[in-house]
Amino acid sequence: MSTDKSDSTFDAITSKLASLTNDDKSKKTDDTAKPNGDAAKSPPAAESSKAKAGEEESNLRESNYDVTVTLADQQADPNSPLYSVKTFEELNLHEDLLKGIYGMKYQKPSKIQERALPLLLQNPPRNMIGQSQSGTGKTAAFVLTMLSRVDFSIDKPQAIALAPSRELARQIMDVVRLMGKHTKVKLCEAIPGAVQRGEKVSAHVVVGTPGKMFDLIKARAIDTSNVKVFVLDEADNMLDQQSLGEQSIRVKNTMPKTCQLVLFSATFPDNVRDFAGRLAPSANEIRLKQEELSVDAIKQLYMDCKSEEHKYEVLVDLYSLLTIGQSIIFCAKRETADRIAKKMTDDGHKVDSLHGKLELADRDATIDAFRSGKSKVLISTNVIARGIDIMQVTLVINYDMPVTADGKADAETYLHRIGRTGRFGRKGVSINFVHDKSSWQLMHDIETALKCDITRVQTEDAEEMEKTIKDALKS
Repeated sequence: MSTDKSDSTFDAITSKLASLTNDDKSKKTDDTAKPNGDAAKSPPAAESSKAKAGEEESNLRESNYDVTVTLADQQADPNSPLYSVKTFEELNLHEDLLKGIYGMKYQKPSKIQERALPLLLQNPPRNMIGQSQSGTGKTAAFVLTMLSRVDFSIDKPQAIALAPSRELARQIMDVVRLMGKHTKVKLCEAIPGAVQRGEKVSAHVVVGTPGKMFDLIKARAIDTSNVKVFVLDEADNMLDQQSLGEQSIRVKNTMPKTCQLVLFSATFPDNVRDFAGRLAPSANEIRLKQEELSVDAIKQLYMDCKSEEHKYEVLVDLYSLLTIGQSIIFCAKRETADRIAKKMTDDGHKVDSLHGKLELADRDATIDAFRSGKSKVLISTNVIARGIDIMQVTLVINYDMPVTADGKADAETYLHRIGRTGRFGRKGVSINFVHDKSSWQLMHDIETALKCDITRVQTEDAEEMEKTIKDALKS
C-alpha cells in the first residue's frame, strides 16, 4: 500500500470521523449481549465428534508464526491459561457448533484461534483488533464468534460482517453456512441484487459490502438494534478505498453501544492502527509476530517480453500449462481483462474474465465456476487479489505489474496477488510479464522491497520456456 496514498485517504476519512460518529444519536443501549440461544454455551459435545474429526485432514497448514496478545485490561496476564485453548471443547461450545467445526475438517484451533477465541467469546464481550494473514484461521474465528452470540429464538439481525468485495463477502457467508449447518441460523447477504426492495431482513447473520449494508440500514430493511457482533474484515483495504472507509464508519455508528466490534487487517501500518483504535476502542489485540509475510512456497519467475503484443503471444504459448491446475491472470484494467479473454476465446482457448463491472449474475456465476473447478483459467482485475481462497490455484500471472494510484510499484498488492497460489502450505508459481523499461523497473522495485528473488525465463524458445515452468510447478 502506498504510504502517500494511504495517508491522504486516511486524512480524508478522519476529517469526517467526528461528524460521522454523531450521525446516529438514537442508538439503543441494550443490555450486554450474552450467548443465550440454541448455540449458546453448554456442556461439551460427545467425544465421538472429536474422534471423527481426528480422522479428517485439517483445513489449516501447520503454523510457523508466533502470536502476541495485548489485553485491554492491563492488570490481566495475557499468558494466563484463561486466554489460550488447545481444543475446541475447552471453549464450552454448543454441540451443534462443534459438529459444524469438525464437519469443516478442523482438528484443533490454529495458533491465532488458540489465543483469539477465548478473548472473542468472553463475557461481557470485549472489542478485538486482530492482525492476520489469510490461511491462519481468522475467518473461522470471527464466524464462530458471530454464531456463538446469536439467540436463534429472535428473528432479527444479531451479527453483521463487512468485506471490501462481493466475492469475499460471499466466501465469508459460505463459511457461516458450513459452520452453522447444524444450527437454526438464518442468513442474508447484503450485496447488490440479494435483497428485494421493500423486503425486511429477519436473518440472524448478515454479511455484505459496506455500501449495500448501509443502504439497507438506511432504508430500514435491516434493524441493527439487536446486533451483538460487528465484524470488519480486510480493514486495511477498506481504508485504502476512501468510500469504503466512510461507509464502514456509518454502518458501525448504527450499532448498539454494547455491540462487540471485531476488526481484522492483514497489515497494521500506523494509520490503519489509528483507524482501528477509533472504530474499536478499549480492544484486546492479537498480532502475528512474523518477520515478514512468507512466500517461500511460491516460485517467482518473470518473462522478458519484447512488446505488449509479444506478451499475448507468450500467454497463449503457456495455455497448456495454465490448465494443469487452475490459474489466475491479473490485469490492471477491466478493459484489458475483457480484451485478452475475448482474443483467447476467439483463438479457441477456454477462459473467463472477472471484474467489478460485470452483471451481478455473471460475476457470481464466474467466480462460482472457478471455485468449483469447472473453469480453469480466470483473467481478473484486483477484485479477487485479496482473501479469496481457492486451493487448486497453482499458477498466478501478473500480466500487468500492480501499481499504486500514483503509479509506483505496489508491493503489497503483489503479495496478495501471488498469494492466491501456494495456499495453506501448498506449492505454487507466479510469473510476471515485463516488456519495457517501465514494467521491468516496477518489478525490480517490488523485488527490492520484498527482498525476494524473481528468476528470468527466456521467451525465445517455447519448448525450453515450457520446461522451465513445468519444473517449477513440480518442485
